[in-house]
Amino acid sequence: MELLAREAPAGAFEDLLGPAGRSGASRARREELDQALRLAADVREQLGRRQQREAVLSALVDTAHDLTLPYDLDALLRVIARRARLLLNLDMAYISFHDEETGDSYVRTADGHATSLTVGFRVPGGSGLGGSVRTSSAPFWSPDYLADERVSHHSVIDEVVRAEGLRAIVAVPLRHRGVALGVLYAADRTIRHFTPDEIALMASLGDLASVAIEKTRVLSRARADIADLERYTSQAKSDLVSERRANDAHARMTDLLLAGGDLGQLLALAAETLGGTAAALDPDGRVLSATGPLPPTVPGPEETAQAVLETHVARRPVQFGPDLWLAPVAAGTECLGCVLLHTGDPLSDSGLRLLRLTAGTTGVLMLMHRNTAVAESQVREEFFEDLLTVPGRPLAQLRDRARRLGLDVERPYAVAVIRPEGGSQGRAVVWASSYALRAGGLSTVRGGCLTLLLPSDNPGATARQVSEELSPLLGHPVTVGAAGPTTGLADIEPAHAEAVRCLGALTALGSTGTTAAANELGFLGLLLGDHHSVGGYIADTIGPVIDYDSHRFTNLVLTLEAYFESGSSPTHAAETLHVHPNTVSRRLERITALLGEDWQEPARALEVQLALRLHRTRDTLRPDVPAPVTGENAHADRLGAP
Repeated sequence: MELLAREAPAGAFEDLLGPAGRSGASRARREELDQALRLAADVREQLGRRQQREAVLSALVDTAHDLTLPYDLDALLRVIARRARLLLNLDMAYISFHDEETGDSYVRTADGHATSLTVGFRVPGGSGLGGSVRTSSAPFWSPDYLADERVSHHSVIDEVVRAEGLRAIVAVPLRHRGVALGVLYAADRTIRHFTPDEIALMASLGDLASVAIEKTRVLSRARADIADLERYTSQAKSDLVSERRANDAHARMTDLLLAGGDLGQLLALAAETLGGTAAALDPDGRVLSATGPLPPTVPGPEETAQAVLETHVARRPVQFGPDLWLAPVAAGTECLGCVLLHTGDPLSDSGLRLLRLTAGTTGVLMLMHRNTAVAESQVREEFFEDLLTVPGRPLAQLRDRARRLGLDVERPYAVAVIRPEGGSQGRAVVWASSYALRAGGLSTVRGGCLTLLLPSDNPGATARQVSEELSPLLGHPVTVGAAGPTTGLADIEPAHAEAVRCLGALTALGSTGTTAAANELGFLGLLLGDHHSVGGYIADTIGPVIDYDSHRFTNLVLTLEAYFESGSSPTHAAETLHVHPNTVSRRLERITALLGEDWQEPARALEVQLALRLHRTRDTLRPDVPAPVTGENAHADRLGAP
């Protein structure tokens, strides 16, 4: 008992047998002493196990304390693996998590490894000790893994175990409230039979680890939620500040507008708030005002004009390049232009809102500067419709309305009828309204075609100019028929009808996507148009010759007929007319002066011969009408007057 009290070593107990033998103690006494020594050994063993259990419990308490410290998940798993290895005095420990998508497991952390059993190693699902642990939700161990037939072996796992030199392995589940988290493994490189206490110790460590893992996950999610909330709060504060800045800037723009500020001041205020360079562009892409030089990334006028139209159709700011934004400036359906912003920083939602407000304020300012013209836009269209559809309207009234709209009724005008060959008509209508206003003309939409009245004395050139400007913007060709020039308001409706016939002639010829004026089609327009104006064709082709005969009482028309009938021979024509050949030559010179140098070219000569034949046939069929078509009655003849 004294030796037990002093926790003497085992040899001290054995030494008690020597004095007893030497003192001649009886057999019974020696047996009692042997029994006492056995009991003492049992007591010592129990005390040792108790001390070991206390040490293990102390280690578990220390481990539990360590697991309560704040770690991220990977750091926590490393602590758990190291503790498992040290508690059982093993060579290696690792933790695997289950992959729900593939059904496999993968090593999340490892301690004491020497080969490829490292982080990220894939463990085939259902194999090895891990498969048994996940199936039974209970610890599983083996004193010699490779020789244990209870284990569902897999070549990949066995190869790694063999490479690591592992023999004894124990695995316990990591579960929290019935949810499997993973498996905790501990292994030794020698054959080892694990005691129940060691298995219980690993299970307890697994339970502690499961709680710590779940706590860490919850904390991680909470931290992530808090970080998201902080980020959202910061973004909300930033957006609120931006919205306040945008509202303040818009209020300052409104004050500037009411104070009579100009476009440059308005753009400078916008550029100061948004940061960068701001400019106002007209529908053709020309700069009206800018706060500084435009960057070299701004394309040419044609591409910019097309982008302005696209922005106007979108009705919202459009990114024009990596650092360029365009915001439409509009008044109803009319495109007034756009606001261009060049900024090196991306625009936030509040920045886009301020850009739209800037474009809207710019539009109001433009309307204030040209309110009369914009207010008259609808009136101009209605006036054009009256010129084309209301017959018999007093010319004095029409002239008065034209004068109020700023139209010079004395200058010549050309009428162009435009048919876009595909695509949406909306962009073409916007362009036509803006183009007519800039050119000092009128526009309207009739029968699916755009109709323009433009100042011009060359309808063919006007048609080509309209096509060259509109086709690139639309991205597809347009067909344009033109007529004119007009000499007064009364000529506009007939010119429109002639332009429509010209457009019909181009369609009948299969020449969609081209342009032509009525006087360029000649007799083809007369034959292929929807309506036939014989008198107009005669007047346009040989009218000067007929007028000359009417005023001078000459016979140039007869000379022309005789000339062509004689095969373009002046001598034979003189014989037919019973005059001297020199007389015919002088008449031909006069005709050249009246019709131009090219009247004897094959194409022009065909036109002249057709006009002569029509002129002669009409005189034969209508003897009550004076033969000459003079300048005074040429217009009436075009309108079909008797």
